[in-house]
Amino acid sequence: MRSLPGPPVRQDEPASGLGPTRSPVHASSGTRLGTARPRQEGPTDLRLVPPALAAWATAALVLDAHPAWAFGLVTGCLVIGCLVAVGLPPSARRTRRARVASWPRASAAALLLCVAAAAASAGLHGADLRRGPVPGLAREYATVTAEVELSSDPRLTRPKVRGDHVAPTAVLIDADVLRVQEAGGTAVTTRAPVLVIVDVDAAPPGRVTDGRGRSPWLGLLPSTRLRVSARLAPAMTSGDRVAAVLRVRDQGEPEVVGEPSGPQRLAGRLRSGLREATDGLPADPRALLPGLVVGDTSRITPELEEAFKETDLTHTLAVSGANFTILLALLLGPPGLAQHVEWRGLAPRLGISLRGTAVLGGVLSLGFVIVCRPDPSVVRAAACGAVALLALATGRRRSMIPALATAVLLLVLYDPWLARSYGFLLSVVATGALLTLAPRWSAGLRRRGVPPRLAEALGAAAAAQALCAPIVAVLSARVSLVAVPCNLLAEFAIAPATVLGFAALATAPVAMPVAEALAWCAHWPAGWIARIARAGAALPGGGVDWPGSWAGAALLLAATLVVVLVGRRLLGHPWWCAACGLLLALAVVQPPPLTRAVTGWPPPGWRLVMCDVGQGDAMVLAAGEGTGVVVDAGPDPQLVDRCLRSLGISRIPLVVLTHFHADHVAGLPGVLRGRAVGAIETTGFEEPADQAAFVRRLAAARRIPVTRAAAGEQRRTGELSWQVVWPPPSPPPDSPSWTPPGTPPGAFPVRPPAPEGPNDASVAMLVRTAGLRLLLLGDLEPPAQRALARSPAAEALEGVDVLKVAHHGSAYQDPGLIRRAAPRLALISCGEDNSYGHPAPGTVAALRAGGAAVLRTDRDGALAVAGGGGELRVARD
Repeated sequence: MRSLPGPPVRQDEPASGLGPTRSPVHASSGTRLGTARPRQEGPTDLRLVPPALAAWATAALVLDAHPAWAFGLVTGCLVIGCLVAVGLPPSARRTRRARVASWPRASAAALLLCVAAAAASAGLHGADLRRGPVPGLAREYATVTAEVELSSDPRLTRPKVRGDHVAPTAVLIDADVLRVQEAGGTAVTTRAPVLVIVDVDAAPPGRVTDGRGRSPWLGLLPSTRLRVSARLAPAMTSGDRVAAVLRVRDQGEPEVVGEPSGPQRLAGRLRSGLREATDGLPADPRALLPGLVVGDTSRITPELEEAFKETDLTHTLAVSGANFTILLALLLGPPGLAQHVEWRGLAPRLGISLRGTAVLGGVLSLGFVIVCRPDPSVVRAAACGAVALLALATGRRRSMIPALATAVLLLVLYDPWLARSYGFLLSVVATGALLTLAPRWSAGLRRRGVPPRLAEALGAAAAAQALCAPIVAVLSARVSLVAVPCNLLAEFAIAPATVLGFAALATAPVAMPVAEALAWCAHWPAGWIARIARAGAALPGGGVDWPGSWAGAALLLAATLVVVLVGRRLLGHPWWCAACGLLLALAVVQPPPLTRAVTGWPPPGWRLVMCDVGQGDAMVLAAGEGTGVVVDAGPDPQLVDRCLRSLGISRIPLVVLTHFHADHVAGLPGVLRGRAVGAIETTGFEEPADQAAFVRRLAAARRIPVTRAAAGEQRRTGELSWQVVWPPPSPPPDSPSWTPPGTPPGAFPVRPPAPEGPNDASVAMLVRTAGLRLLLLGDLEPPAQRALARSPAAEALEGVDVLKVAHHGSAYQDPGLIRRAAPRLALISCGEDNSYGHPAPGTVAALRAGGAAVLRTDRDGALAVAGGGGELRVARD
């Protein structure tokens, strides 16, 4: 085994890794490249950092610049840089003093030349968006026939609630247009980057699928060539990386005119084999393992994705330097030995030379990028690895800071669009934190008695969080308080899950049973990571809202600096540290008694809470300590989950979904998150069909029974009782003159009219609790409201204490029902500045004219009704 050139070998440290003893050394991280012990060969070399940063900033600015401006910048920087370089004295190469004296001029020349190169590269890439016929056709919204070459894997959009419905699902694919032909025109050869949007939900019901119910578009590989008929449209926002949007209607099998390349077919088989090997695993590991190994997040549910965001664990799903480091560690040995004269790992044990190891590592880097796809974090990790392997091959072991700067410079020159990528920014910042702050922080913790391994892990997690949190705050307008402990707990599972996952990936094409066994072993650490994310996201104080702007990022960075400075002083005072830790734990866990004492929310004796979930409905009826009946779930799982957590609700005997519009049911995953749910009750009118199917899928996955509500049904739990007053029972289809049993003559028409839509089929309830009567009307429209006023329950509706106003206070209300109900308090759930104009001024005026106090969530926030025996109190969150 050959050794690296470097410092002399100590007598108590064998020259080979095979010796029986070693002097005690400290490796800063066993899972991340570059976080080795701070012992370096001299001071850190920072000369490449300014040119890399200057090139980065230049590329980000010039991409949108006019070509003449970019040309002027390139010319000016080249001229000035050459003049500065020519002005260097020849003696600068002769003596060390002369070289040191010439460094500022040489650095300035290098910086200017890098700026010129970045401006030239960004100008050329920016011009690609304006070149050729595609941009002009997009401005005209022309229908074209185009030949495109895919440059990314297809990905599905996440469901988004828009009003009372969910936006159609679409497949998104990055591609390059190679030929384009307008109707009746001539085909033109070009090359323009576009975003292909395939409207899957708009396809005919009998469309072709891939055998698993998915659109065949999802099975396409990068480098595949297609011929599509589509409509061009301008890019969605200025500064996009695409020249246009190509919107395709999914009519079945895409027309393939060119097969993918050999490497992409191999990568596709490997990725498909890993998915097949994980098919038999539990839900969370089945979704997570492909994401941890190759960044395939197609199986990640929105609920699990949200949990990872809440705990700042999303980086584990974006393949990054940590994944690549684990692979290099298998080849070269632990990263902690990177600064020393010996290496361990498979390569030296197999007798592979240093240069052979570097070549093998280069092949591994290339395969890593192909299989994991060239996302910003992947290419950054591979570039850093390539620079480090080049240093290994030439025997020049230098600091990883120059390697990182070199990687950034080369990548920005090769692909200037990375300069605007938040993923690239987060990847570089996190790596820089691990290379600079983490070793110093871990060393400081060791000096204060923290065990070495814990100090290393804590220093790495804290350093990455400190520098990345301001950027994450810009993206999510939220700061996680549990990110560091969650990352610490997940760190120990990432390496085994990744190693076993890559082993399953490699063996799946040749021995699927072996791959399934490896995947089964990997599902334990993957499941552990998922449990950590879910547990952290379920904590009431796991995160705080923060201004989602760069000003907010600067404020958070300043706050982090203050915390670090204060924390350094507190580390010498164990009692103060314990007190601060206890306060932080209480802020995160937020025990209900303490929260109620500090904030006054929820008020003691609350009976009904109308949650603030934006433009939608979600209410909770108190049914005992930690228990509540939920009526509707709102449009956002996160908002309703936050409301239930603030109320301390952990048991839900019944969830009532008044109807299947998305603004009432899309938040159901948040209701079910971490809570025991007895049953779900819905209306019998299952429209929209996609949302009804969504509810049934969730219920089946949790094995929760689903029942139908009908007028006359009465239930009780504790002091809470309620009666369903609408919709009437469904008549038998073959009985044209049927009326519900016990109906007084004339109370209903001979046959109750079929609902005109989901709103008129809403479940309406009359609730009794602690002497209060509450009428919840769902989204009933005037026809159903008039029928309800003539129903057998009409007398019971007179003079209620609280009215949940129908349909978010819209103008479509029946005055007769409002007069009959004559509520003392009217509650309206609606979103701030909603596009529907809810609540209507006329509705609010009519309620107030009848003597009701009107409160609304868009202005008053969450509303809690308390009291009993005629007394009525309202609290606002």
